[in-house]
Amino acid sequence: MSIVLVLQLEKELHKRITFVTFFVFTCSREGCRSSNTSTTLKPQPTSQTGCKARLSACSDATGVWKITSVYLEHNHEISPSKFRVFRCYRELNAHVKRQLEVNDIAGIPLHKSFNSVVVEKGGYENMTFIEKDCRNYIDKVRKLRLGEGDAAAIQAYFSKMQSLCPGFFFSLDLDDDGRLKNVFWADNRSRQAYKEFGDVVTFDTAYLTNKYDMTFAPFIGVNHHGQSTLLGCGILSNEDTETFVWLFRIWQECMEFQTPQGIITDQDKTMQNAIEIVFPNTKNRWCLWHILKKLPEKFGYHSQKASILCSVHELVYESQSENEFEQGWVSMLDMYELQNNDWLIGLYRERRRWVPCFLITSFWAGMSTTQRSEGINAFFYGYVHSKISLKQFVEQYEQALRSKFEKEFQADFKSFSQVVPCVTRFDMERQFQSAYTIVKFKEFQQELTEKMYCDIESTDEGSFGVRYVITEDFTVHEKVKEKIFEIMFERDKCTFSCSCHLFEFRGIICRHVIIVLIRNKFSVVPEQYILRRWRKDVRRLYTRVKINYNGWITTPVQLNYEKLCDAFKNVADLAADNDNETQMLLEWIESKTSDLAISKLQLDCGRNLVSPPSMQVQSDRVDNLYQTSTCKVLDPKYTKTKGAPKKLRKKVHWRSAKDINFIFY
Repeated sequence: MSIVLVLQLEKELHKRITFVTFFVFTCSREGCRSSNTSTTLKPQPTSQTGCKARLSACSDATGVWKITSVYLEHNHEISPSKFRVFRCYRELNAHVKRQLEVNDIAGIPLHKSFNSVVVEKGGYENMTFIEKDCRNYIDKVRKLRLGEGDAAAIQAYFSKMQSLCPGFFFSLDLDDDGRLKNVFWADNRSRQAYKEFGDVVTFDTAYLTNKYDMTFAPFIGVNHHGQSTLLGCGILSNEDTETFVWLFRIWQECMEFQTPQGIITDQDKTMQNAIEIVFPNTKNRWCLWHILKKLPEKFGYHSQKASILCSVHELVYESQSENEFEQGWVSMLDMYELQNNDWLIGLYRERRRWVPCFLITSFWAGMSTTQRSEGINAFFYGYVHSKISLKQFVEQYEQALRSKFEKEFQADFKSFSQVVPCVTRFDMERQFQSAYTIVKFKEFQQELTEKMYCDIESTDEGSFGVRYVITEDFTVHEKVKEKIFEIMFERDKCTFSCSCHLFEFRGIICRHVIIVLIRNKFSVVPEQYILRRWRKDVRRLYTRVKINYNGWITTPVQLNYEKLCDAFKNVADLAADNDNETQMLLEWIESKTSDLAISKLQLDCGRNLVSPPSMQVQSDRVDNLYQTSTCKVLDPKYTKTKGAPKKLRKKVHWRSAKDINFIFY
């Protein structure tokens, strides 16, 4: 028996010296399992074989411990080659625990974390634990983070975030029984970003997030790089009008009652009703992608399915005016005899909510679908899953949000430190090069280069300015077609309006306007047509908001651990090339490890003589259980999984020793 094992046994004796006077070390396969199940034809496997191998000891009146009996014969086969999978031999060291916790916070699945450790150890045969041990440890850590109840934990978590960051906003909606129904929260950075990019938002609820089957409802905007930016999040237990009204009103309060100009949603009627109640002056646009993707399903039975789909797409994307669309729609219904199709009738009735020619005169930041929201959902997919708890979701939301902010920061740096070369000699190109972010400059540059496909067909001067007729050649299905656009241009005021309405819709000057400006000898574009929204030289308030998240909880022990790891890495880098230095360091580490292990065990034994184990408190994550409210919030309702509950164990085993268990009788 090694000195370390002897000290471990001595440690356990000292820990229990004031509580027990007799103990027995038994084989892990002692005893017989008593089955309470009625399905005797399908018994569960058990490791208990009634093995009698054991060691007994007792203490006398003076406190001296003596071994009273020893029986070393086992009634089962012993296999030293399988020792690493026995519970008493399995152990997670500090390095692996730290790695598992960091990976869990980062949203990396546990099986991937375990596989990385296997590779690092050089194979399963070198492992001192199995994947189940990792899973049990992570479950324990999560419970320490969550506290007693999921709803209470999320309330405490939000309260703590509010204390750390005064601009953090959250609201919990409870039912009559005090049970959590809906949640909304937004950090201070998102609230400040809304002031810059809250003119147009998308809202979609097509992503289930947690074990309660509650719905993730993000508010998404577009920043100056064309990237999606989060402007608040909700988790909803229902999708009725009342729930959406609550969410929209809370979001409106959070954003200081600054309402968006436009909001893009799907065709949900309850969502539409809630928007009309809370945002009566906001334009509600339906997601074009959701509508068009239903075409194959709605007309799969029709003999002319392909022609119908082609006609609808052409009407939607090629119609430049409302009259053109309406006349084309009537002609299509007559051609394919679809006058009685209820779905098409409903779409035509609501045409002002989804057909582009009815909407392009308003600013939508280039968005026509809720794919921004779906892109955010896809982004969160790497961090959350369908069985995640509420508290875990919020923690992973933080990690995802950090990643989004980092991508925005890198885009800012790229626009600050790099420039896309000009492809022409026009001064207006250099004007946009110095003003716009790289992404938006490329959009303008594309319009500038594609003006070569445009030509001024005719001009007509009137009392309201000059009317230009522009023809543009474009290719559809390898066929060249011609399209006509009209521009009204006032030279004195340098104002213009194009029938394509690209500037009104996206905030980028179109190729048709560019060719007119060049014809009229305008070397630069008037400042009113360079939107602040896309500029890279604007100092935006939200970028200076400190990102103050809960993040990884750092204790003095963890700090010391990180310092030692960094120091050992530096030493390894310097000594790895020299065999002699490597051998000397390994011998020193082995010697130091033995000394530290003995010192630690002796110190622990001394501490346990002072205070019983029941009085010791683990405080590494006490701050995660921070409570600021005495109002108890109950968890949401959810359907319990099938299966019998876990049986309570009647005996407590001590797993610290290498080949024996510890049982109190």
